[in-house]
Amino acid sequence: MKNVVLIGMMGCGKSSVGRVLAQRLGMGFADTDQCIEAALGRSIPEIFATEGEAFFRDWELGVAEELARKENLVIACGGGLPTRPDAIASLKYSGTVIFLDRDGEDIYDHVSMDHRPLGQAGREAFLERCRQREPVYRQWAEHIIPSRATAQETAQAVLEALQL
Repeated sequence: MKNVVLIGMMGCGKSSVGRVLAQRLGMGFADTDQCIEAALGRSIPEIFATEGEAFFRDWELGVAEELARKENLVIACGGGLPTRPDAIASLKYSGTVIFLDRDGEDIYDHVSMDHRPLGQAGREAFLERCRQREPVYRQWAEHIIPSRATAQETAQAVLEALQL
């Protein structure tokens, strides 16, 4: 089966929904951020602090290309991955891209930003990043799924969109 690729803003639920989807579909699960952390042996905040965002984005590109060569995966992408066409294009080719659309204010007000380097600049900066990224997410997505109350409900909406 082709991959299912989840995109959306940090904190929108890609990892939680992705795990539920992978279980329901009998597929593997991969989170691009977790792949980078495992490969480098450091957390995303540590990588950003010591190496910078450009270094992180280069690793993200490599991970995206590697995952795109595989099948039967639900892939949760880091929030910024779709902003690099070279990173998201290979994943789009390998599967179906789903944008998990959750309101930026809701994310910022209800999701911890403690371990999210690009969530540290405050609420207005976060909301501006959401506004900038939303058209990019919409451009790459084959399906747009509004966030539901739980990961299970959002996963069910994804399955319905995929007609599975």
